[in-house]
Amino acid sequence: MTDNPYRELPAVDVLADSIASSLPRTVVVDLARLVLEQARNDIAAGDAPDVVTQANSVARAVERSAGAGVINATGVLLHTNLGRALWSKKAGERALEVATWFSNVEMDLETGQRGRRGAYVSRLLHHLTGAGDALVVNNNAAALLLALAAMARGRAVPVSRGELIEIGGSYRLPAVMEASGARLVEIGTTNRTRLGDYLTALQTHDCGAILKVHPSNYLIAGFTEEASLDELATLKTDDAPLLYDLGSGLLDERSPWIPAWLRGEPGVRQSLERGADLVMFSGDKLLGGPQAGVLVGEERLIDAVRSSPLARALRVDGVTYAAMAATLEAYLSEEPTEIPFWRHALEPTESLEERLAPMASALDSQVVWDQSVAGAGSAPGLSIPTPVLRIPGGDRLFEELITQDHPVLTRREGGDLIVDLRAVEPPDDDRVVAALEKCR
Repeated sequence: MTDNPYRELPAVDVLADSIASSLPRTVVVDLARLVLEQARNDIAAGDAPDVVTQANSVARAVERSAGAGVINATGVLLHTNLGRALWSKKAGERALEVATWFSNVEMDLETGQRGRRGAYVSRLLHHLTGAGDALVVNNNAAALLLALAAMARGRAVPVSRGELIEIGGSYRLPAVMEASGARLVEIGTTNRTRLGDYLTALQTHDCGAILKVHPSNYLIAGFTEEASLDELATLKTDDAPLLYDLGSGLLDERSPWIPAWLRGEPGVRQSLERGADLVMFSGDKLLGGPQAGVLVGEERLIDAVRSSPLARALRVDGVTYAAMAATLEAYLSEEPTEIPFWRHALEPTESLEERLAPMASALDSQVVWDQSVAGAGSAPGLSIPTPVLRIPGGDRLFEELITQDHPVLTRREGGDLIVDLRAVEPPDDDRVVAALEKCR
């Protein structure tokens, strides 16, 4: 034992050797150096740090930050912090094949010549929506940016003040419009915008497009009025097409599996039928597929968008197209429960009650009724009646459950822990119980 506690600290390489981690050696050595630096500060403050324990704890946290599987027991089906939509098994398999083999992303195997990227996905979207053509980019913000840049750069675009949306991550519609080169013309008021407001803007400004936005992450209720797509279609021209930023909603309102709680959401097919020339939507929020932005509409407009210099910068890779194709095929086959979002959304409450009963017995807890939600800003104000497990001691349990080897994310209400199985796959039920038993 020495009177100098600093001398008891191990060398960087020695401490690195004591860290049980699969991280690259360079990262482990850097973590060891950081832990030793913190240890010296702790010693100066009069503490006696356990550097080996601290180093292993820090390494584990870094490992988990690289991407850890989480059981989503929050009742939020599209949880933004958990990556939103899970891919279907077929989408994952198709994507893996394309990612680990060379594939004909831009090659026509019949002619041996260069082909068009995403041609098959465009064909599927034509059958599903009736659109003349389609294009896929990396997210819906990119879809809107690209459409405005191609249609209205340097020109005015009227937008209702009630549709100037902001969503998570500080995405603001006016900022995207500015980046596209289009000039925003605000019309109407927050709660009331009439057809005449659009007409005045078209008569007053050199407009390159008319933009309508589905406020998919908030509601405006009460004394309200908005111009419908049908009405706006009477104002559009070849020089000022009608663009609809749908964001999230439905692919087709007439799909037989759509549950009653989602029946009020707009459909892509119906939006085109009502006069929209170009519709933009999210591949994960609306389809339950990979993160992407999808543009569908008239062939001439998609050609203009595809020809934009921005199109190459915003395009998706072959892996995303493969996953998107598998997702769209599930819709065409009318097998929506292949897609995890729909499987979770459509699971009967009786099935959830059966899964919860043994959990409640094992944990001496209570099954109560609550609400699950679509999440990710989709379907605001709409929810799914769902039986859940309610357990006292919410704050402590919540924090301990996310530190487990198989982290379980729940939610807290009124000091209690809420365990919602709607977005949990049945094989994971035992893991949820094991984690709860360990943490109680």
